[in-house]
Amino acid sequence: MQLFDLTGKVAIVTGSSRGIGRAIAEGLAAAGAKVVVSSRTQADCDIVATAIREDGGKALGIAANISRHDDLVRLVSSTRDVWGKIDILVCNAASNPYFGPASGLGDDVFDKVMRNNVLSSIWLCNLVAPEMLERRDGAIVLVSSISGLQGEPNIGTYGLSKAADMALARNLAMEYGPNNVRINCIAPGLIQTDFSRALYENPALRAEYEAKTPLRRLGLPQDIAGIAVMLASRAGAFVTGQTIVADGGYRVV
Repeated sequence: MQLFDLTGKVAIVTGSSRGIGRAIAEGLAAAGAKVVVSSRTQADCDIVATAIREDGGKALGIAANISRHDDLVRLVSSTRDVWGKIDILVCNAASNPYFGPASGLGDDVFDKVMRNNVLSSIWLCNLVAPEMLERRDGAIVLVSSISGLQGEPNIGTYGLSKAADMALARNLAMEYGPNNVRINCIAPGLIQTDFSRALYENPALRAEYEAKTPLRRLGLPQDIAGIAVMLASRAGAFVTGQTIVADGGYRVV
């Protein structure tokens, strides 16, 4: 039995032009999946899809803005037009436009965070689930954050949205489980991506974080990609509704 073989599977990965999303797209392709690379800009999608193909994988780029339902409908329908089905969905794209206390949070910013980080995932799940449920096979991965598991003084709304991801996975696991469709979350700690650059490029903050982390290092995008491949493959066939924390042990201390 090939536990991590995704040959013949079709995957959509949002926010996959860089960082964690790109690493997940590359990891799924390396395991044999046909991967749709998606982010807001077509040129950025094409760069990653081309790199995957040059490395021997199968990929195409389809730009989509996760805040626009019509874009996500087009993303899903275009994937089916090219490859006929969708077996794996990874909701990785997210935004965090506000850093500060809740007292300074505007309604427009709150709405944007919840729309991009939660509602877009609900939209995508509703778009891909019917065929998975009918086929009695499918895997969905939501990229959350350890911010959803702890209090945060300056990124509380982002953490709230990431806690909602975990609740969404639990709820949909109950709905989808009887038809053998699995949905799980990954909750990364501090990963070296552009998204978190302001934190890990601060020497004092980085040293403090590494000192509190049992593995004594920050995470890499590839550390998250391996978990996504596991959850999407036969290796994760009996896992659903869960949140897998990948933080180097930070929350153990």
